[in-house]
Amino acid sequence: MDAIVLLREDHKTVEKLFKRFEKTDDEETAERRRIADEVIEELTVHAWIEEQVFYPAAREAAPDTTDHILESIEEHHAVVWMLSEIKGMDPGDERFKAKMSVLMEQVRHHVEEEEQDWFPDVRKAMGRNRLTELGEQLRAAKDDAPRDPLAVPSAAST
Repeated sequence: MDAIVLLREDHKTVEKLFKRFEKTDDEETAERRRIADEVIEELTVHAWIEEQVFYPAAREAAPDTTDHILESIEEHHAVVWMLSEIKGMDPGDERFKAKMSVLMEQVRHHVEEEEQDWFPDVRKAMGRNRLTELGEQLRAAKDDAPRDPLAVPSAAST
């Protein structure tokens, strides 16, 4: 599987979790917690592999995407901090659903920009063989990725 296909699959997985969360009601706090925990893990691993493997390779292959990549890292910064807050929240807290809603908006915006604005440029610059090789690196990196959102490099405020 090539790198962009793998990242898009991750995006689809998270979107399905978002839709499940949106279908819950206020009495389903345990279900909201389970879904939020899955979202936290999926997005933490995804952000980590993007920052550690995909973004550096994309930046090298398609230097014109540098501004998009830097913006994506800043978006990750906001997302991982929000994930760390959600991780520590009681799902019965009146702000839990609101925080998840803001997270979903930010992630959906981020995904749209990646998939529409600059993934096509990266695909063109890298070609099929390099993307397949990078896809294998991303898959392998998932095993080593942290599960703590604040361990993602963009969490640091530099």
